Amino acid sequence: MTELDDGRGACLVARWRAAVRGAGAPDGPALTRAGQELLARWREPHRHYHTVRHLAAVLDVVDAYAGCAGRPDLVRLAAWCHDAVYDPRAAGDANERASADLAEGLLTGLGVPAAVAEVRRLVLLTAGHAVAADDRDGALLCDADLAGLAGPPEEYDRYAAAIRREYAHVPDGDFRRGRARVLRSLLSLPTLYHHPHLQSHWTPQAHANLTRELTTLTPSPHTPHTP
Repeated sequence: MTELDDGRGACLVARWRAAVRGAGAPDGPALTRAGQELLARWREPHRHYHTVRHLAAVLDVVDAYAGCAGRPDLVRLAAWCHDAVYDPRAAGDANERASADLAEGLLTGLGVPAAVAEVRRLVLLTAGHAVAADDRDGALLCDADLAGLAGPPEEYDRYAAAIRREYAHVPDGDFRRGRARVLRSLLSLPTLYHHPHLQSHWTPQAHANLTRELTTLTPSPHTPHTP
């Protein structure tokens, strides 16, 4: 039995249906079909971190801090769609743009075209996680998306290993350089987390995890170079 068929999958589809209805969609079987289509994408075999587990974790954070958002159901829809298209071979923000396009098609087809522009905007924010100070909805989505960075060291190490498996096609040297750029960009964000509670409780651990991984990817200046 797959996660699409068991109770966890059904629970997630129910959460999707509730969010789409909250955004103004009329009820009907099309909502369930759309949720199942999205779940199938999150279950693609090439995914090791960007899986249903990540989706559920993001949704859990959004639900826990929904009171901080202006339109929490739109944040939930963006959470569902933000990595719905995930090809590790894609360049730049191609995955985020394709995911935003997918969200537009789904939401338009489900009868909530008024939600499209905002959900697109939120999905595209996850390409760089740079959020304006007054963007409550963007802040919540980005905080939820980056929650895994603040896990205990052993949990973070599993996350980093899963990312490496997703990029197994990339030679080690190229991966190390590319991954180091990503980590530096996260460490250079003015604010990694935006909600005050998350900022104070998650930032120190996340920075420690990111810095620790970065040291494993970049050679020490004292390391001799083999000719």
